[in-house]
Amino acid sequence: MKHTGTVPFETERLICRRFEAGDWRDMLENWASLPEIQTEYGEPVYTDEAQVRGLLDSYIKGYERADFYRWAVIERSSGRNIGQIAFCKVWDDCRTAEVEYCIGTEFWGKGYAGEALAGLVAHSFRTMDFDKLEAYHRAANVKSGRVLEKSAMHKTDTVQRFVHEGVDPACAGEICYCIEKDNYLNIINERSC
Repeated sequence: MKHTGTVPFETERLICRRFEAGDWRDMLENWASLPEIQTEYGEPVYTDEAQVRGLLDSYIKGYERADFYRWAVIERSSGRNIGQIAFCKVWDDCRTAEVEYCIGTEFWGKGYAGEALAGLVAHSFRTMDFDKLEAYHRAANVKSGRVLEKSAMHKTDTVQRFVHEGVDPACAGEICYCIEKDNYLNIINERSC
């Protein structure tokens, strides 16, 4: 599989680009310090500048690898970093990536998570070597569930993470989604007719 790394993409209201050193302040203010974001996202809460800079440094260092995919989600109108979207797992053998995302609470209810996800799906299947994208959410995380329900993804029994870990997602309270490249291209072709 040929990896491209984190190549920027844009949507109508968002710029999705590599994280930069100056993002730390927006990260701390808008999402990385918020328990209601980080807990649902399965990440620790970062409470001060040093912690966020450490996280940010790890993201920036990750860009040295061609198989590292993590985008800062920037609100075009304000220029603020309002969240992130990433491939948190990549499986070369089946050309599959698992998507994760978070958007700060101040920006909820505006469709930004769905817009970033739709942009990433389009970007992935047009410019990258992936055949399938997957995502899952905890059943209790209704907001994330709504993002996936409204997306081009469809429910599926499991995702590669759970296959590799030998976990039954239903027993773990997880709801899985995926979209295949062929399916996505068919949807695009139907819309253009």
